[in-house]
Amino acid sequence: MAANSQFAMAVHILTFLAGSDENLKSDCIAASVNTNPVVIRRVLGQLAQANLVASQTGAAGGTRLAKRPSEISLCEIYKAVSCGDVFSLPPKPANQDCPVGKNIEAVLCHLQKEIDRTIGEKLGQYTLATVLEKIESAAAFA
Repeated sequence: MAANSQFAMAVHILTFLAGSDENLKSDCIAASVNTNPVVIRRVLGQLAQANLVASQTGAAGGTRLAKRPSEISLCEIYKAVSCGDVFSLPPKPANQDCPVGKNIEAVLCHLQKEIDRTIGEKLGQYTLATVLEKIESAAAFA
């Protein structure tokens, strides 16, 4: 099963935007992420809906951060591009005559809520500014 990379890509995009004082075009961002500009535009659309980026069309167009990096939590980014739960239940209900089948969905639903809460809490401890600091620190040692 492949892991979804949209969160990592979104953090990359926003960090790249944070390092620029001007609007950046999707092809420029795509070169940094090493993907197609269409993929970048799709993620930028999600980030725009979450009010994390602002885009402008035209010759001087492009995308920029809508907030300062210190105002953007990783939790906000995660929620902006989240494409589902960490796991999902089978589409077909379990056997209700079985003690496990009868109770497994409730147990797993509770676990799913706990995981979501924990992810949100942990990511909420970091901002885009934190990521920038770590990148600058790593670059200083390279």
